[in-house]
Amino acid sequence: MEGNRIEVDIKVPNKTRYLSLIGRIGEDIARELEKYSGDRDTLAYHLNLVLTEAMVNAIKHAGPNEPEKLVRIIISLHASELTIRVFDDGQGFDINAIPTPNFEELEDRGRGIFLIRSLMDSVSYHKNCRENILEMKKKLS
Repeated sequence: MEGNRIEVDIKVPNKTRYLSLIGRIGEDIARELEKYSGDRDTLAYHLNLVLTEAMVNAIKHAGPNEPEKLVRIIISLHASELTIRVFDDGQGFDINAIPTPNFEELEDRGRGIFLIRSLMDSVSYHKNCRENILEMKKKLS
C-alpha cells in the first residue's frame, strides 16, 4: 500500500456470515504493509482474530435478532500505527468490568476482549451520542 495513510470504511449487515470476509480484509491489509518489518503472516493472523472477535461482540451487543442493522468497521493506517474502530448501536458494556476468562470453562465470557487486549497495544470502548466504539491500536514499528 503506497503512502503513509490509508483508511478502509466497511459496513456489513449484523450477521455472522460476514465474519470471514472481515477477517480476510484484515489479513490482506497486514500482508500489504510496506513498512512493517515484523512477521506479516503473524500480523495477518492477529488482525483476522481481533476483527472477527470485535465483530462477534458488535453483533451480540447490537442484537443478533436485528440483522437489518449494520456493523461499521474503520481500519486506518497513519504513520506507523494501525487503528481499528468497530461501531455498534447496541446497549454497550463496561470493558473494564470484564474479568479475565477462565479458559477451562467452555461458556466463559470475556474471551474475545481478552484476546483483543493481548494482541493489540491499546484497546478502549466508549459511547458517543449515537453509538458504541471499540477502538484497537497496534504500533507497527
